[in-house]
Amino acid sequence: MPDLLGVTNPVPGLDSQNVNRNIPVSPNNTQIQNAPDPSRVSRPDNRSERQDSGEQAGGGAERALRYDSNYQSFLQRMSDNPDMMRSMMEIFRILQGTVVNSGMGEGIAGDMSALMQMLEMDEKGLTSFFKDQLEAENRFSGPLFNLLREAFGGSSSEVLRGSILQFLKRYNDYTSRQHIQGNLLRNLTQLTRSIPASYGNRLLPMVSDLEAMLMRGDRQGALKMLQGKILPFLSNYTSRTNDMGLSRMLISMLALDVARFENGSKEGLLQSFHQLSAHSAIRERLGNLSDEALMKLIDSGGFAKAAEKDAFAEQLARTAQRAIRGGAGTEAQESFRNILSAFLVNESVFMPLNHMILPLLWNGRMAFSEVWVDPDAEENLKQGRGERDNVIRFLFKIDIQELGFFDMVLTCQRENVDVQLFCPDSVSPFSELMGGDLAQILTDNGLQANNVQVQPMQAPLPISSVFPQIFRGGSGVDVKA
Repeated sequence: MPDLLGVTNPVPGLDSQNVNRNIPVSPNNTQIQNAPDPSRVSRPDNRSERQDSGEQAGGGAERALRYDSNYQSFLQRMSDNPDMMRSMMEIFRILQGTVVNSGMGEGIAGDMSALMQMLEMDEKGLTSFFKDQLEAENRFSGPLFNLLREAFGGSSSEVLRGSILQFLKRYNDYTSRQHIQGNLLRNLTQLTRSIPASYGNRLLPMVSDLEAMLMRGDRQGALKMLQGKILPFLSNYTSRTNDMGLSRMLISMLALDVARFENGSKEGLLQSFHQLSAHSAIRERLGNLSDEALMKLIDSGGFAKAAEKDAFAEQLARTAQRAIRGGAGTEAQESFRNILSAFLVNESVFMPLNHMILPLLWNGRMAFSEVWVDPDAEENLKQGRGERDNVIRFLFKIDIQELGFFDMVLTCQRENVDVQLFCPDSVSPFSELMGGDLAQILTDNGLQANNVQVQPMQAPLPISSVFPQIFRGGSGVDVKA
C-alpha cells in the first residue's frame, strides 16, 4: 500500500520555509545537484532527497517510485508483487509429500493438514466455495446497494452523493465491527510490550477492562474507556518520552481504529440512513423502509453470512501466522509472506476489481486459480446507454500441476459470452478440442458462446491489458501527494 503520510523523504537539515524560491532553474548546469527538469523526475546524482535516486543510480531493475500519485504508486507495487499462485503452489508442493518437514514447529503440521483437507472438493463443493468467496468479497451487494449505486450514478447533486457516501462509510465500519475490535485489542496488547514496563504495567489493566467490556457488548463503556483513559494515557506517554519507535506507529493505528469503532455504531448508521432518506430521489425508491427492516436487511445480508462461512480464509490466516512466526521452515515462511503481501495489495481500497482465489485438489491434481472480476467493464448506465446491460469481465490465472500456467479472459453481457484462453505449449496441440469443450460448457449452462479462442501463451497477461480502465483512473480513487 502507498504510504499516504510519507510520500517523499524529508531532507536532513533543510527547512522548506527558508528556501529562496527566486533561485534561477538551470537544469543543464552540472555543478547543481538534483536540478529541477520539467522533462524528467530527477537526475540520479547520488543525492538522497528522493527515495528513487539511489535505485536509478544503481541501475537496478526496480522502477522509480511515483510521487505525483499514490494510486499510480499502488499500481506499481501491485505489478511488482510476487506471484501469489506460484507461492501457493510452492507451499502445497511442500505439503503434498509430507506434512512434517524439518524446521516445522509444534502445531503447524496440524494447521497445514487441515488446510490441505479443505482443498479436496468435488463439483458441488467448488461451486459453493466460489459463491461464498464472491459474496464475502463484496459487502456492497443486494437490492439496497443496487438502488444506491443507481442513485449515485444518475444524480448530479453533490449533497445527495455525499449522503450516500456517508451512509456507505458508516455501513462499512458497522459490518467490520468484529474486525475493528480485534485490531484494538491486538494493537493495545502489542503496545504493552513495546513501551517501558513502568508504562506497560499501567496500561495492561486498562486493556483487560476494555476486553471485558467488548466481550459483554458494552460499546459505550468501551468507547469511554478508549477515549477517556487509554488514549490520554498514551498521549501523555508520548509527550513525556518522545518515543518515535514502534509505539508511535501502533498509537497511530489505534487512533484510526478508535475513530472507526465510534463511527460504526448502530445509532450512527441509522442516523445516516435517516439523512439519506430525506432526499426525495432516495425516499421514492425506498418506500417506507423502517429502521428494523433496514437492520434486518443488513445483518442477514449475503456478506454477513458468507463471512461467517469463510473457514478457508480463517484457516489460511491462522496457518500463515504460525508459519511466519517461526513455526515452519524458511521456504514455507517466504511463500506465506508472498501470499499475505499479495492479499494486502490486491485487496487495497484503491483497487476497483473483485479478487478471489480458488485453490483445490481435483482428482488428485493440485490446481490454483486467481480470479479478477470487473463488474462494470463497460458501464453503459453511466454512458447514457441504459438500455444495454453492463459488461462483466473475468480474468482467470490458473496453475495446474503437471500441465502448467493458463490465462483465461471471459467477457459477458447477460447470456452472451466471449472467451480467450492462453495455454502452455505442452497442451497447445489440443487447442481445437479445448475450444469445443469450452463452448459446450457455456451452452450447457444456458449461455451463448459468441467467440471462443484458444492460443499458446506468449507471456502471462498483465492486469493492465485486461482491465485498462484502472490505469486510466476512470474507476479508481486517486490521492494526490
